[in-house]
Amino acid sequence: MKKTQQMTVKVKGLGDSKQRAFAAALSQVQKEVLKNTHNIMLRIEPIDIQVVSAIEKITTERFLFIFLPRKKAFYEVTLAVSVDVIFIDLSEIEFSSK
Repeated sequence: MKKTQQMTVKVKGLGDSKQRAFAAALSQVQKEVLKNTHNIMLRIEPIDIQVVSAIEKITTERFLFIFLPRKKAFYEVTLAVSVDVIFIDLSEIEFSSK
C-alpha cells in the first residue's frame, strides 16, 4: 500500500535578495509534487537540487526622474529539484459500500 517514487520538479522563485528567491523556489516544491499526483502524500524528501538559471536584475530608481538615484536588485532562480516521494496508492484500496 505504501509506495516510493522519485521525480524531478522544476520550480521558480523571485525575491529582492538571493535568500528570498531561493526560499520562494523551495517553497513551491510541495505544490508541484501535489499537482502531478492524486495520491495521499506521506513524505516529500529532497535528494538533489540543481540550479537551472539564476538571474540578477539591477534597476536604478530616481525620485521625480532626476533626484536621488538608488539601485535595486531583483533575483530570479529556477531550480530542478529531485525528490523522493512516499505515498499511499489509492487505487489499491478497495472500498465497500453499505
